[in-house]
Amino acid sequence: MKEFYIAELKTDDEIVDFFMVKNISVKVGSNKKQYLDLLLMDSSGEIRAKKWDLADSEIPSLDEIRAGDALKIKAVVTEWNGTRQLRVVKLRKAAAQDGVDKTDLIKAAPEKPEEMYAYIAKSAEEIRDADLRGLCLRLLEERREKLLYYPAAAKNHHAEMAGLLYHTKRMLMMAGYFCRVYTNLSHDLLAAGVILHDIEKLTEMISDENGVVSEYSFDGQMLGHLIQGVKLVSRLAEELDIPREKAVMLEHMILSHHYEPEFGSPKRPLFPEAEVLHYLDIADARMYDMEEALRGVLPGGFSESVKTLENRRLYKSEWRPE
Repeated sequence: MKEFYIAELKTDDEIVDFFMVKNISVKVGSNKKQYLDLLLMDSSGEIRAKKWDLADSEIPSLDEIRAGDALKIKAVVTEWNGTRQLRVVKLRKAAAQDGVDKTDLIKAAPEKPEEMYAYIAKSAEEIRDADLRGLCLRLLEERREKLLYYPAAAKNHHAEMAGLLYHTKRMLMMAGYFCRVYTNLSHDLLAAGVILHDIEKLTEMISDENGVVSEYSFDGQMLGHLIQGVKLVSRLAEELDIPREKAVMLEHMILSHHYEPEFGSPKRPLFPEAEVLHYLDIADARMYDMEEALRGVLPGGFSESVKTLENRRLYKSEWRPE
């Protein structure tokens, strides 16, 4: 059983425990010496780790470490720019005799993948428009196996096993509330947009069954999931004989949901459902990042600075309203 969980680590803690590798690389510092840069994870979160002044003899053995490997780490918890990180003293790959329980090391969505998938599939079945319903159900059925473990990102929001399902489910739940308040919205169109908006993350990234992304695919690096999603919907819409206006509106929702050019969207939303899709996406991402940042923070305390939230340090109140 793990003794030191990432969310609970405090500066100056001296630790010896097992963690999973999310990514690993050898870099060269300003002093021209090589060092090891790691992103580690366990079921409670992620943390950066550095092993400084690598000896030449260490580097060949590091070539054997891959994303998804469990490591035994001896380290000290330090702080740099308001963020905790580990200064690694020793590390080695976990061996079979260590008896590591990988459930302690895998960050996973808090709901069962099969139940989240069933919720999303039911939402697709309830879409009244036959074209939108057929397109969503086909893609869900074809990609069910990957959906059950794929994260929504390599890092940041929903970077966890089945994170894409969790993100999509919560957006669908919010979409229902939006449509009850703003009765001009098409629930069918908004639900389809939610289900499809990130579907090509399944091909943008290469993930193992623990939800750990090792790298981005060639198409993912060259095009990204927005363009990949537009191409996918365009191809299937032609195959399924979906009217052009309907298909283009879905493509526009995928293309515009990041809103700003610097985040990959060449067009901003041009109709209400596309606008709402963006806000559902950003709201769920930010709520996730806030929840993660405050995990392990004591009431009355502040989190570390959160890069995805403009480096804000979030406050966890001692008093919680009902």
